[in-house]
Amino acid sequence: MLKFGMPALLELPGLEACTSFCERQGLDFLELNMNLPEYQPEVLDPDLLRRLALHKGIGLTVHLDETLNVCDFNSDIARAAQHTVQKTLELAARLEIPILNLHLPSGVYFTLPEGKVWLFDRYRDHYLRQMEQLRQMCSQYAGAGVTVCAENCGGFHRFQQEALELLLESPVFGLTLDVGHDFRAQGTDRLFMERYSGRIVHLHLHDSDGQQDHLPLGEGQADLLGALELAERRNCRVVLEVKTADGLNRSLEWLHTHYRNKN
Repeated sequence: MLKFGMPALLELPGLEACTSFCERQGLDFLELNMNLPEYQPEVLDPDLLRRLALHKGIGLTVHLDETLNVCDFNSDIARAAQHTVQKTLELAARLEIPILNLHLPSGVYFTLPEGKVWLFDRYRDHYLRQMEQLRQMCSQYAGAGVTVCAENCGGFHRFQQEALELLLESPVFGLTLDVGHDFRAQGTDRLFMERYSGRIVHLHLHDSDGQQDHLPLGEGQADLLGALELAERRNCRVVLEVKTADGLNRSLEWLHTHYRNKN
């Protein structure tokens, strides 16, 4: 049976509020979001995490800060990003957190007469060297059962595809299929990821109308049931990645009507 979870919500600040809501809704796990100040690795109290979440029967996953850039051209910034990932891996190993979700950095672009030039594409050797360092570091510090999952964010650039191929050479790395982002990218992310379909172990499920995503389930046009079928085949954890408590409740109603009643 699939395990369903929720993201940390801005309207429910702190672990106690989020874990209590998660428990009341009958969800299986909470995805901590390290974009928020209360979920930084140097702030989190492992004993409090264990008491509030694990003792309630609620599992944990982690969404790493979306701005982490282990490939930054400034070496101090890149080292700080790698150090943050390392500290989070150590926390995950200590608390048996199975998934760290990672956005691949795309960097910035220059707009030239011929169009956008992405700097990580122009300096691809640097980008891939830094990604190789990330792979080596994660392979060293990830505990047993911890997977670092790279998420699609709306159309992989070719240099990001090459980085994914490099990262997936290590069994420590897997993939997060974000269903709403993929819909906005017209299915191109999933098409690429299916070349490594055995490595998809995490799902971010939300709806999209092609312009907006993170909509409650059933309020867009994404193929949600097809995504859930994939999650069943791969035994993925599924995060209902909407941004409000009301949106989560509406998504759970959709699940009960369209999915759980058919299983």
